[in-house]
Amino acid sequence: MRAVPNIRDVAERAGVSISTVSRVLNNSGPASIKTREAVLSAVNKIGFRPNIIGRTLKTAKSRTIGVLVPSLKNPIFADTVEGIERAAEREGYSILLTSSNYAPEKEVKAVEVFLSNRVEGLIVTVANEASSPALDLLRLEGVPFVLVFNPVLAPGPSAITIDNQAAARTIVEGLIALGHRHIAMIAGRFDASDRSELRRAGYEEALRAHGMIPDPVVEVNFDLLDLSDHCAELYRHDEGPTALFCSTDMLAIAAIRGLTTIGLRVPDDVSVAGFDGITVGECMAPSLATIVQPAEEMGAQALSHLLTRVNDNAPALHLTLPYRLRPGESWGPPWKSSIFKRNTHKERMKALGTG
Repeated sequence: MRAVPNIRDVAERAGVSISTVSRVLNNSGPASIKTREAVLSAVNKIGFRPNIIGRTLKTAKSRTIGVLVPSLKNPIFADTVEGIERAAEREGYSILLTSSNYAPEKEVKAVEVFLSNRVEGLIVTVANEASSPALDLLRLEGVPFVLVFNPVLAPGPSAITIDNQAAARTIVEGLIALGHRHIAMIAGRFDASDRSELRRAGYEEALRAHGMIPDPVVEVNFDLLDLSDHCAELYRHDEGPTALFCSTDMLAIAAIRGLTTIGLRVPDDVSVAGFDGITVGECMAPSLATIVQPAEEMGAQALSHLLTRVNDNAPALHLTLPYRLRPGESWGPPWKSSIFKRNTHKERMKALGTG
């Protein structure tokens, strides 16, 4: 089935920017006759149809806000939604909530549903801010929105986040300070999360600053709960990593389970660190070492700022909130009582199910 044309396709066909297409179609700014003709010609040739519902209802007062997150399974997003809900209730607003499962095409469909339900504005987390068809649609319709978690890009839309690259660097440097010199990374798919990309950059930056060469990153789906095969592959050879950095807490929890499945102990054999700071990480045994994001505060700040955009046409806000390192029991000095010292190579291969 042929993909439905979007505003980005119109811009490419006409040889202009997305903002220029938006100005022409919305009659919201200057454009030369030649530019206007090029845009309208491109619209006709590719069969682009703007969302008229969203445009005609964008000034309606429904006192409803749309909220789009990548997943309802990851507690970090639940914490953010809780912050949004509490702030919205204080202001007399309701929210509509849905998730995209990290899929850009689902982001677009969610935005269309929100617009048809007359939301006054949106709080969203998208796969990649720099190339998001869903955000293109919101810009075209002129509906206010605020990003959460996505990185701050200036100039760009309102965004409330943390410095993902610096935070990843912080936790990897914590592993290095414990004595680890071989640290691997398990990351959620980069094409589904610009935050995952930044965390990889922080991981690699920390290692290179200490004269270490990063391993190829193990890239997996965000909802993958069984990492046993990936862990077995990492430790198939004698010189396996002494520590794992995972781009989310959920992946770190799955990694700990996977390591246990192949006969390795955390942190005695392998240290594991995560990223997000979800509460369940503190309740585990061992408790999870991680970076804590102020998720609930991010949600509350996003709602507060969005209402200033909805009601007062406030300018874009780029807000980077502080993160913190939460040490846990899942990391420690390397090889405290390593399985690699106790077992012969043959015994180790048997433990990994390969011999």
